[in-house]
Amino acid sequence: MTSDPVPTTQDHRPATRSVRDLPAAERPRERLALRGPGGLSAAELIAVVLGTGGAGRSAVAVAEELLARQAGVGAMARASDAELASIPGVGVAKAARLAAAFELGRRSVADWPAGRWTIRSPRDVADRLMVEMGRLEREELRVLSLNAKNAVLRVSSCYVGNVSSSLVRVGELFRDAVRLDASGVILVHNHPSGDPTPSPDDLHLTAEAIAAGRLLDIDVLDHVVVGHDAWASLRDRGVSFDRPGARAA
Repeated sequence: MTSDPVPTTQDHRPATRSVRDLPAAERPRERLALRGPGGLSAAELIAVVLGTGGAGRSAVAVAEELLARQAGVGAMARASDAELASIPGVGVAKAARLAAAFELGRRSVADWPAGRWTIRSPRDVADRLMVEMGRLEREELRVLSLNAKNAVLRVSSCYVGNVSSSLVRVGELFRDAVRLDASGVILVHNHPSGDPTPSPDDLHLTAEAIAAGRLLDIDVLDHVVVGHDAWASLRDRGVSFDRPGARAA
C-alpha cells in the first residue's frame, strides 16, 4: 500500500512589509504631501530619497538601519558612498542619491539667507556656518570680507589642515579683502573635536591677524570658533578687536 504524497513544505520565512503594504497615511511620500517635510521623521525623509527598499524590506526599514549604523544623520552626511552602499538595500545608485541630497543640503545652508548677508552679532556667523563647518573632519579656516556696513562681500576658504599660527600665512587672510576693498574681516574656523573652546594657537593667530589688519587698514572684527553644536566668539571672550564698540561682530 502506497502512502499519500507528502505535502510540499511551505516557506516559513518571516513576512516583510513593503511601503505598498502600509496604509496610505503611513507611506512616506503620502505623509510628505500631507504634512510637509517638517512633519516627517529622519527615517521617513531618507526613505523618500531612497525611493524603494530592498532585501525584502521597506524603504523606511532600510533608512532606519542606515541611521542606526551611522549613528544619526550627521554621520550619514559624512559617510563615503562606499559606506552607504554597503548597507543591505542601499547599493550604489541609492548611495549616490543620498550623497547628492546631503550636498544640496550643505549648499543650501551656504546660500542661506539669499541676497546680501549682514552681520549684526557673532550668532549671525554661527547660525549660517556652524551646520556646514561644525562637523568637518579637518580644520578649515574661512574669512568673511565685510564692507563698512558689515555686509558680507565674500566668504573665502583660506586654509585646510591644522589651523596654527605657525602654519597659516597671515597675509593670505586678507587677500580677498584687499581685492574687494573691504573694511573688515571676520575669521571663522572649526574644531573637529566638537569643543569650540579657543586654544592658545587660536589666540596667537588672532593677535597676528589684528596686527596685520592694522597695517592694511582692514579691521579684524572677530574670530568665531565652531564645534559640533556650539560656538565661541573671541570678541565675547574679551579679546580686544578693532572698531571699538561695534556689536556687529
